Formats: sequence, C-alpha cells, structure tokens
Amino acid sequence: MNKYIVLSLLVVLGVVSSCSDDFLEDKKQYKYFDEEFYQNEDRVTQYVNNLYFDFFDAYKSPTAIRVGSYTTTETSYTEEIGGISNLINPNVSLVNAQDGSGYYGPALRDAFDNVPYNRIRDCNAMLENIDVLGANLPQLFRDRIKGQMYYLRALQYYDLMRTFGGVPIVTTVQIATNTDESIKLPRATVTQVVNQIVADLDQAATLLPPNWDNANYGRFTKGAALAQKSRVLLTYASPLFNKNWDDSSIANGYKGDKNRWQDALDAGLAAETQLTADGYGLYGTNAKQWAEMFYINNNAFNKEAITIKLLSDGNTGSLYSNNSWERTIRLASQGGQGSGGVDVPKRMIDLFPMKDGTRPMDINGTAINTYNPFLFFKDRDPRFYRTFGFSGCFWPYNNTITTSTTQPTVWAYRWSTNATTGVAYSMGNDVSSPAFVRKMSSPTVSNASNFQFSGTDIMEYRYAELLLNIAECYAAKGDISNTITYLGKIRNRVGIPAANNYGIGTLATKYAALEACLYERSVELAYEGKRFYDIQRWMLYSDDATINDNTNSKLGIPVINGTQRIGNYLHYKLGTSAANTDPLATARASISVDPDAANFATQITALATFYTTNFELRSPPTPMDQVGNVATNIDWKSHYYIMGLNLTVLSQNPWLTQTKGWNDASGNTGTFNYQE
Repeated sequence: MNKYIVLSLLVVLGVVSSCSDDFLEDKKQYKYFDEEFYQNEDRVTQYVNNLYFDFFDAYKSPTAIRVGSYTTTETSYTEEIGGISNLINPNVSLVNAQDGSGYYGPALRDAFDNVPYNRIRDCNAMLENIDVLGANLPQLFRDRIKGQMYYLRALQYYDLMRTFGGVPIVTTVQIATNTDESIKLPRATVTQVVNQIVADLDQAATLLPPNWDNANYGRFTKGAALAQKSRVLLTYASPLFNKNWDDSSIANGYKGDKNRWQDALDAGLAAETQLTADGYGLYGTNAKQWAEMFYINNNAFNKEAITIKLLSDGNTGSLYSNNSWERTIRLASQGGQGSGGVDVPKRMIDLFPMKDGTRPMDINGTAINTYNPFLFFKDRDPRFYRTFGFSGCFWPYNNTITTSTTQPTVWAYRWSTNATTGVAYSMGNDVSSPAFVRKMSSPTVSNASNFQFSGTDIMEYRYAELLLNIAECYAAKGDISNTITYLGKIRNRVGIPAANNYGIGTLATKYAALEACLYERSVELAYEGKRFYDIQRWMLYSDDATINDNTNSKLGIPVINGTQRIGNYLHYKLGTSAANTDPLATARASISVDPDAANFATQITALATFYTTNFELRSPPTPMDQVGNVATNIDWKSHYYIMGLNLTVLSQNPWLTQTKGWNDASGNTGTFNYQE
C-alpha cells in the first residue's frame, strides 16, 4: 500500500487524504467545525496528519532548519559550507524593518498561509475542542491527540524564540478583527515564552506514549517531549538569552531558585532515563554502524532517533516526500546524475580529531601531533571517513546507470591541458576542495533519476545530541568529571581509544570543558543542521561588549568574523595532458580506500604515496567566499543573532515593539530586549 510520509508520521493513504480535502478547504473558519467533526476519529486523525504535513513537509535535507520553512541558508553561515550571503556579507548592513525576517508571517489575506501563527492556531483549535466536542471519543485517543498538539505548539514557539526572541503567546483561537483589543497581545519576554514551551512539553510528556505501534512509528513520544525540553532549556541557559550565564550568584543567572544550567541538566537527565527505559540509546558500537544508522532502518524503529523525518523512496508526487540530500552530495561522475557534490572548506577538513582523539590543529590553526594537512586523510577519527569523501575513496551506490566513469571509487582532481589556463577534471568531477561531504548517504540508493528518489530518513534529534546537551550542562556547572564521562560515551561508540580521556585530555577549567563540548558537537553533528544554532546561542562570530558577549575570549574559541572558508583544487603536478586524456587513469586503477576493508591502513598508506607523488593543492580561480569574484571575509553583525520583525508585521500590529538593534516601521531604534 502506498504511504504518505511526513515528519514523525507514517500515514496509510487509506486513512488520510491530501491536504485539500473538503473538510480542510475552509479550515480557517474554525467556528464551522461542528460537533460531528470532533466525534469522528478518522477526521480528527486527518486533521492532525495535515498539521504534521504543514510543519514538516519542507524538511527534506538534514542541513535545513526552522519548522515550516526549512531553509538550508544558515548552514552557509558556518564552517561547514562556503558562500557569502547577505547576513555575512561585509558590504551589506541590514537594520531597517523591511530587512527583518519574514518567518513571522505575511500580510493578512484570505488565503490560509502555512506560517507560524496559523500553525499555532491549528494546534489551539484542536486543544480547545477535542475534549468538549469530542467527549465521546476514547480518552486514550484524545490524550494522544492533545499530546501531539502540545508538542507541535511548543516546537513552533521554540523556533519563533530562536528567530525573534520574545513573541506574543497565543493559546486560544482568535478571530482577526480591528475592534477586539484583547487580541492585541504584546511581545512576551523570552522567559515567558520559555515557560510556555516548557509547560506544553511537560503536558505532552504526560499524554504521549513511550512508543507507538509500527503503523504510527515516527509520531512524537513521551521521551521526545522530555528531550525537546532539554534542548529548549539548554538554549535558554546559553549566553544569547542568559547574559549572566557565567554568574554563580543566586541573584544573577538563576531562574527562580534554580540555575538555568541546572534546569537544563535536570531535563536532560530525565529525558535520558525515560528514553533508555523505552529502548533508545546510541546505535551501534563502531564507526561502521555509526554510518549505517543514518540509512539502515527505512521507516522502521531506530534506537538513536528521538525524532525522525520519515521519507519515501518512491517516485515524487503530491503524496510523497523524498530526501534531497543524496542528490545534493553525489558527484557528477556517479552515473552523471549527481548535482556535483558539496565542497568541504579547509577548516572543516582540519577540524576532525586524529584517530587517538587528539586534535590535528592548535587554536592558531597550526598543525600539531604529526598532522599533515596535505595528507589530511591519514590517521583520522573514524567518523572522518564516514563524513567526508576524497579522491581515491570507495563510495558505493546502486549503479543502475552505467557509463565509463560510474565507478564506486571516486576521483576529483584536475590537470592542466596546456601551459596557461586550460584544465580538465578526473571523471568530470569539478570539486574545488580535496574533500567532499558523504555523510548520511546510502550505498543502496539508485543513481537513476538524479538520485532524487532517496528514502533515507532524517534523524532530526539523535540520542547522541541529548548526551552532548547533558555534557554541556555539566561543563557549565564546572563538573568536569561528568563532562568527560558523557563526551567519552560519544567517542567510545565510534572506536576512539579510551586513553587520555578518549584523546580529550585534561580539562583544567569549566571554560575548557565547554569548549570541548562545542568542539565535539561540531564533529559528531556535522552537516545535521545543528552548527548554526550552536554558533548563535554562544555568539561565536565575535566578541561584542554592547551585547555582553565575551564568549570567544572566555572559551578560547577563535572568532568567525574576519575569516574565510577556503577551498583548494587537488591538482596533478607532473605536467600537462590532452583534455580528454587523464594522466593517472592507469596508475590509479589499483588505488581504493574503504574504511570497512581489513587492510584499510595499508590502503591509506598507498593513497598517501600516490598523493605525494602526483598531486599538489592549488587555489581555485574563484574563492569559496567571494563577492563579485573578490575574496571576502565573513562579517556577521551582532544584531543579527535575533532578527527584527518585518515591516509588514509591525505595520499591521503597531503595538508590537521592534527588537533592539533594528529600526521599527517609523525608522526609530527598536527597544525590545531579548537579553533580560
């Protein structure tokens, strides 16, 4: 039977119709949902399914963030992917209301847009009516419906908070009118928004089951609600929203009579206890299984996945969602169907630990511990070989389109075709980095139809992230022993030796412990859409006293502003060759490195010799970070951490105040302070 796949949901089409059903065509007219509607389990289920669709249908790449819209742009603000766009462009300064974020929603109109407050309204409508008008329905059914609504409402407010800080809190269905003063709600404080989110998640946890049956796998669970609470409170404790994050006095940095870090820690430990009891945990005991967890359980229970986007491997169409990531990362040579791959900036290549867990570079970017940046693939963390590909690596797939270049061992170097500017590329792969992303790809996905029919599910929240949340809370509290214990769990799972605290070494201060946690997150969660939010909540672009930001200097983390993402071509150094004659086609035939091979170490040694003999690194003609082909440094302005409200929103809701650092509809400086 066909399946309609949406996040946290696997719905049989015999139960749910498309989102244009008659009963939903006028869903903005809530007063017309009569009692009969709420007395029908199928109709109520369809309503909930449609809401899952509105929240998560756009979530088709693991690098995408923000419910409803799911954009991947924010990844290019991090070390993971290069490219200058407006928010990091030194030549652009966004400060006026017309430059504010459009995520809040568009102008009022008859169409019922899929925007945050309309999604919240959908949740509110069900919560208001299910017990009143649907009292005849089984209590367990109603409870689980409400649990999902509380979770979804909390999730939406969380993304609004991370985008705008404080926003109006609406928990009832409101009818837009110019005469009802009661609906002119002001922006709540961040604390008030967090309290609402936590209350919703606590309520969801009391109503949701530990697990669903197979037909409903992917819906939110009790453990997921508790884990999401951990995420929210970790964000609330972080410097972006907690200007007293480093103050241990009761008068400062405390929420009520408890430290925010302690609140986040308590939530994380509670989630860990619940999820462990429910059968969740780290998937596998080695790096091979670490890689397999991303694709091996198609639409079936995965112990690592706290929340998951279930995707279809069928033909695209209105009732299907496919994973777009596979097509994005596959090279052009892999059946001629890949989109060209994702070039890895040098800083990301040099980031991952060595095989003993020690770091390859010091804080100044100088190679240490025998690390050779040219032979970057030697002796690295086992996760390195599952996160990145490089010339000479074995990268399999279901090869249903076979050409002369479709081979599981990929090459992406170039050679000069003449003495001046002419170049050609091995296997047709024009990749301006010696490494390219391969994480979360499946060896069974077909190269037919542009790799677009990938059904690889996306783990939106992994158990590993929860453990990293807990580690960070321990670090902020100065509990270094427990910090290392939890970081060790992450490293032990992939086979890093336990010596020297899994290579982490001795963490002398809580600042060193916090830096170690952020470092581990950037490795373990690379390309999973988490890095931007880590940079945001720790304000790592630069230190700025005007917003009480000195986190880079305290943690010893170099600022991002003023840097560039650097790319390099792997270039044949022994002369020229005619355009269509690969000078290494014969010599490379015996070279292939596969981390699953028994002689992997020997393969790496052979590849290193091949690289040293034949290649050098050359800068690309167009810099990875450039504006008008001119190399450009990242420049993130401090007021971008929390976006301003858009001119449309302010004009239609004149009682709302603008965020500090942004101008309001009249051009006056905003006054809303998200740092209370």
